Amino acid sequence: MKRKPDFKNGIFHGKPIYVLAVILLTVLLVISILTAVTIGSVDLSVKDVYSVILYKVFGIGDPEVYGVGAMSDIVWFIRLPRILLATAVGMGLAVAGVVMQAIVKNPIADPYILGISSGASLGATVAIFLGVGAVFGSNSIGICAFIGAFLISVLVQITANIGGRANSVRLLLAGTALGSVCSAFSNFVVYIAGDRDGIQTVTFWLMGSLAGAKWENLAVIIPCVFIATLFFCTQSRILNMMLLGDEVSITLGTDLHRYRQVYLVVTALLIGFVVYSAGIIGFVGLIIPHVVRMFFGTDHKKMLPLSALSGSIFLIWADVASRIIIPKSEVPIGILVSMIGAPCFIYLLVRRSYGFGGEKS
Repeated sequence: MKRKPDFKNGIFHGKPIYVLAVILLTVLLVISILTAVTIGSVDLSVKDVYSVILYKVFGIGDPEVYGVGAMSDIVWFIRLPRILLATAVGMGLAVAGVVMQAIVKNPIADPYILGISSGASLGATVAIFLGVGAVFGSNSIGICAFIGAFLISVLVQITANIGGRANSVRLLLAGTALGSVCSAFSNFVVYIAGDRDGIQTVTFWLMGSLAGAKWENLAVIIPCVFIATLFFCTQSRILNMMLLGDEVSITLGTDLHRYRQVYLVVTALLIGFVVYSAGIIGFVGLIIPHVVRMFFGTDHKKMLPLSALSGSIFLIWADVASRIIIPKSEVPIGILVSMIGAPCFIYLLVRRSYGFGGEKS
């Protein structure tokens, strides 16, 4: 007989510890953002960086020193947008990972498990090799990837509902099948195109990058991630109920089918914006929820805020590492995150005391 999920199966318990953790992570996030801006190929002092930000935001300081020039451009147009994008992308991936693991009731689920990454890859591949989406200008790759990610999520829901109501198993099967189809079409387009430059562009995009961060893009993704995070934070009770399963939830008077469909649409939109902004970055949405769950338990009321903050902090420093690990070069952040995330995840798997909900592995 299956054990019901124990929502207090983490190391730390109690509301005071949770509140303290939120406060500490929030402070650490702010410090990480401000500190990461100072790190790069060009050495900048903390004082100069803070002075540029103060002048640009509040108009405080000497405009001739902090308003124009190379230092101002590096801080305001290159590093700060990139760090803020890392903050939003890390938060979005972590939150989407938490939600997706609850939706499919699977501890190895990540934001891309339902074929969303394959749909995004197909959209980007078509945009690069076939010129589809050229009407969108310089953002054609990201926009086509967003469209591909959203369309595949809709198709997964439609397919999972054929011949019966969608549940976690049907969603996983539909996502796996349609993801494989998208991957096959992507490979076929690359094969018939024979464009070496295009192949390099697709490969680099699939590795993930925050280098294209711009203020106009941040004006879109930051509100979207923030709104989606707040929305899911209000849904913690339903997400907890999803871990109990459909049969138990129905006996408690809640039909999860409608909620599951809504959550999938919101998650697809969230991941679509992430993919549009930064390409495919794996493991953040897989490893961060597991780490938070290990320390604070499975209760989504705690998991969602803590995962959001942890995901942002993790990706900020992963981006810093990707910029400085090789002098005068940049390691694609998707590669670096996978190199960090895979060993951590293996460590979690071999821990006998760790499990998903109350089910020990």
